Amino acid sequence: MRKLVLAAAAAACLASQASAQPAPPRLLVVISVDQFSADLFDEYRPQFTGGFARLASGAVFHNGYQSHAATETCPGHSTILTGDRPATTGIIANSWINQALNRSDKGIYCAEDEAAPGSSSADYKVSDRHLRVPTLGDRMKGAWPTTRNVAVAGKDRAAVMMSGHRPDQRWYWDGKKFATDLTGVAAPAYVAATNAAVQKLIAEPQPGLEPPPFCVAKAQPVTLPSGKTLGNGTLARAAGDAGAFRASPELDASVLALSAGLIAEMKLGRNPAPDVISVGLSATDYVGHTYGPGGQEMCLQLLDLDRELGDFFAVLDRSGIDYALVLTADHGGLDIPERLRLKGVADAAWVDPALRASEMGKKIAAKLGLPGPVLIGDVSGDVWIDRSLKVADQARVLKEALAAYRAHPQVAKAFSRDQVASTAMPSGDPVGWSVIQRVRASFDPERSGDILVMLKPHIMPIVDTSRYVATHGSPWDYDRRVPIAFWRKGMPASEHPEAAETADIMPTLAAMIGLPLAAPAIDGKCLGGVGTVICPTR
Repeated sequence: MRKLVLAAAAAACLASQASAQPAPPRLLVVISVDQFSADLFDEYRPQFTGGFARLASGAVFHNGYQSHAATETCPGHSTILTGDRPATTGIIANSWINQALNRSDKGIYCAEDEAAPGSSSADYKVSDRHLRVPTLGDRMKGAWPTTRNVAVAGKDRAAVMMSGHRPDQRWYWDGKKFATDLTGVAAPAYVAATNAAVQKLIAEPQPGLEPPPFCVAKAQPVTLPSGKTLGNGTLARAAGDAGAFRASPELDASVLALSAGLIAEMKLGRNPAPDVISVGLSATDYVGHTYGPGGQEMCLQLLDLDRELGDFFAVLDRSGIDYALVLTADHGGLDIPERLRLKGVADAAWVDPALRASEMGKKIAAKLGLPGPVLIGDVSGDVWIDRSLKVADQARVLKEALAAYRAHPQVAKAFSRDQVASTAMPSGDPVGWSVIQRVRASFDPERSGDILVMLKPHIMPIVDTSRYVATHGSPWDYDRRVPIAFWRKGMPASEHPEAAETADIMPTLAAMIGLPLAAPAIDGKCLGGVGTVICPTR
């Protein structure tokens, strides 16, 4: 009798929970702000009054993590809607080397189909072929064939990695217009209208933005060793300058306008099955690379994006669609050494040009009496040994290269691929992962380098500042830590100081819409405390 009473009580409790659980949202809007570190989110949060403020009023995990070491755009975006880390997605960097490739250019872009005639790592055919796992949109379409899976972004790799293999529409800025890699799919009318409006916008000069007092306080000019001065810019743009358009709030505004247009034209969120749209906002990254994340330029970018997001959400509100929002980022970023030193970061420095793989390779080749530079790569991250060398010579190069990298005062760690491959895949709280565990989380035995070089904190891995002055890509928390925020109308506000991974976003959204996660298994987990979402037991 007692068992029957307990069973009845449990059934009544479950029935009560089910009745309290609201219907799933009809549209998931997943927003990634490129290079939007949790440091920036924390610093600017009191200043936000628009879209970021709305997101900050939901369930906020301000200690979100791109837990891996390869903190670049393509790996980061590959984690957001797959539930997997780069070691599983196969997207270990923005590009990598395949020395067996049957073309003179041995580099492979992460969102490229290198088998396409004429494709190269710089002038490529956009493709999802390198993404080894399904995205949330792919899984939704597998369960509900009428689901629409749409992506709009300022970069092709953001759109590809978030929408995956089965997009209904996928649009990205290609430097001149919004383009797509999909064939045999009719373009919504709003795409042509957006492209026409953007071309008109670029043709007109942008006089610059009026900085509010909070931004004026950041307008401290900083001069780089090259003589370039920045920090007090207003994001002014000359007529016809498409490059400056890309590094301004105008790019994000255009992405949001096209996203809103596609939602309306395709009637997303009015389907019997839930729909998903991924929105990749890339201008923050371009502003960060061009000016660094600590000056007036970034301040103007973020406050303008806050307003643009607010306008975008207002359009969604007026539509009457039942939608849910997610905000995160693909990685953070490191500010320029001169500005960091002004803030008391004494160890901030530019990378030693001698750490370039070509320079290291020349020295090793001379020492060992070998032809060629013997090493292929950049100043950090993946470095490959020349496969044209004899196997015994490759082993000699590896030994010398590891010793040389480890002896350099700007290098924190240098691992051989065998060291990384033999390290167990990390799990649990990513805050305490060792450096080699962070490297393991973005290591793929077919694509990763022979040597993995990790610079010390606050070393800027840029040799030539003529184009970019700041970047990311390290295993340190200023590049790994990103915000994760969920919002839905009626969702109670909640602050979560515990660490979460961007790989946790997909299973959380799956639970929100009632999507069972069949094979393949994923690295992430459903996050508790996101409104009324009930996470399945694992």
